Amino acid sequence: MAIALRKPQEIEKLRAANKIVGGALELLRANTKAGISLKELDAMAEDYILSHGAKPSFKGLYGFPNAVCTSLNQVIIHGIPTDYKLQDGDIIGYDIGTELDGYFGDAAITVGVGEIDAQDEALIACSKDTLYHAIGEIKEGMRFKELSLILENFIKSRGFVPLHNFCGHGIGKKPHEEPEIPNYLEGINPKAGPKIKNGMVFCLEPMICQKDVKPVILENKWDVVSADGLRGSHYEHTVAIINGKAEILSLA
Repeated sequence: MAIALRKPQEIEKLRAANKIVGGALELLRANTKAGISLKELDAMAEDYILSHGAKPSFKGLYGFPNAVCTSLNQVIIHGIPTDYKLQDGDIIGYDIGTELDGYFGDAAITVGVGEIDAQDEALIACSKDTLYHAIGEIKEGMRFKELSLILENFIKSRGFVPLHNFCGHGIGKKPHEEPEIPNYLEGINPKAGPKIKNGMVFCLEPMICQKDVKPVILENKWDVVSADGLRGSHYEHTVAIINGKAEILSLA
C-alpha cells in the first residue's frame, strides 16, 4: 500500500480546494429551511464552487449525476438530489467534493430542518463528535487500524453503530486514494497495518446507524441506508498530518 506523503506546498493546494468545500457546506447549512428543494440546494452549492474557480468533483465521478450528495433522513450517504422540498423535522446530510488546480477537497455535514426530535439530535451529534474526537486523538506513528478502533469505540459509546462496507480514505491528486479508513476495526489487531506519518492527507467520515451496521443500496443505485430502516448521519473532514498532529483542511 503506497500512501502519499505530501510536501507543504501540496498541502496548501489541498487546503485551498478544501476551503471551498467548507464554504459551500456553510452556505447549505444557512439555507437548510423548510420549503427548499434538494435540487435547489445542489445548484446553490455548484454555483458557489464554480464561482470560486473550482470544479464540483463528485459530478460525473463513478457516474454520480450531481455536485452534492444530499442524504435525507434514512439515507446515510450518496443521496441523489431530487425535487423533494425539505420539511420541518427532516435531517439532511450534505457531502461535497471539489477539484482546484489538480487537487481535491472533500467534507460532509448533517443538519436538522427546523425543530428535530431528541433522537435525531443525538444521531447528528454522534457523527460530529466522533469526527472531532478522532481528529484530536491522531498522532504520528499510530496505526490507521488504531484510528478505526477509536472511531468505533466512540460511536458505540453513544449507543449507535458504524455503517459497514464504506469508509474514509486518502485524498490528494485523486478524490479517493490509499488508505481506506473504516469507522470500525477490521480484524482483531489494531497494532497491524500502516502507520500515520507526517505529510499524509486523508478524510475521516463517521457514518452512523442506529441499530444495524449492514448497508442497503436503494433502487437508484446510489442512496445508502441501513438495513434497520432508521435514520442515519454523516460528518467528514479532510485532515493533514503536520508536526505530528492532524490539522483540519476543510474549514470555511
